[in-house]
Amino acid sequence: MRGSDYAELKAFATVVAHGSFARAAEDLRISASTLSQTIRQLEARLGLRLLNRTTRSLSLTEAGARLHARFAPAMAEMEAAVGDAIALRGMPAGILRVHMPSVAATTYLEPVLGRFHQAWPDIVLDVTIDDAAIDSVEAGFDVSARLGEFLEADMVAVTLGGTQRQLAVASPEYVARHGSPSAPADLHQHRCINWRRPGSAGPYRWEFARDGQWFSVAVNGPLIVSSRDMAIAAAVQGVGIAFWAEELVRPLIDAGKLVSLLDEWCATFPGWFLCYQKQRHTPPAVRAFVDFLRHAHAGRQTLPGG
Repeated sequence: MRGSDYAELKAFATVVAHGSFARAAEDLRISASTLSQTIRQLEARLGLRLLNRTTRSLSLTEAGARLHARFAPAMAEMEAAVGDAIALRGMPAGILRVHMPSVAATTYLEPVLGRFHQAWPDIVLDVTIDDAAIDSVEAGFDVSARLGEFLEADMVAVTLGGTQRQLAVASPEYVARHGSPSAPADLHQHRCINWRRPGSAGPYRWEFARDGQWFSVAVNGPLIVSSRDMAIAAAVQGVGIAFWAEELVRPLIDAGKLVSLLDEWCATFPGWFLCYQKQRHTPPAVRAFVDFLRHAHAGRQTLPGG
């Protein structure tokens, strides 16, 4: 159906609804003469008279009645569908694709899933938990969680919590047997538990800072894992020294299961951010998700690292 066809049929249905050319023209915001011409064009195209018109009365012909009975409900449904689509401009709804590394998902999203669903029941979260570094826009994600050091210039980045700090830790039994390193360089003489980010060729290099200068150290040891949780479990069992987020290892330190090492070399750094593509109009679902998580975790100061 061409646009002009729909306009003619809508004009016809409006005339029937109002029973008057004058009131229908006012509703359609056109002149009565223009409306009359539109109806004549429709009748000419169909080869049928649809309306019986006199100076005092207006009535449907049989053909007009049949056409109106079929088209009027369809027009109402089309206009309702358009209205629903327009309403989505201001109403968060639909599928939202989210990419989060495992620690970000566990720390920020998992504890508030119920509250988020209650707040925005029409948003369907499609969450991919993956520690691999990806181009989130190219992969088709609407929102991604990134550490501050991995932010991209063409993305909007919203702070999620506060700064972070990673600590080197080992069990008291390990320290009793092998001693404590006094500087990061001493780690070369120790048994360290390596972590390899999925998709990376080699293990993560442990990062330290002194006098505002950051540097990294490649360590060696008896275990390489892709799960930081397993690395910490191995450290508790005395396998070696692990390197992980202070917030996650602090309870184990307080319980006496781990000992913190090289504290003076472990500096804070920017934590997690929620990132999404720059665009003229941010989709309502993206805005609702970002604002919800930001406010839900506004009081956090030190958060786990990746």
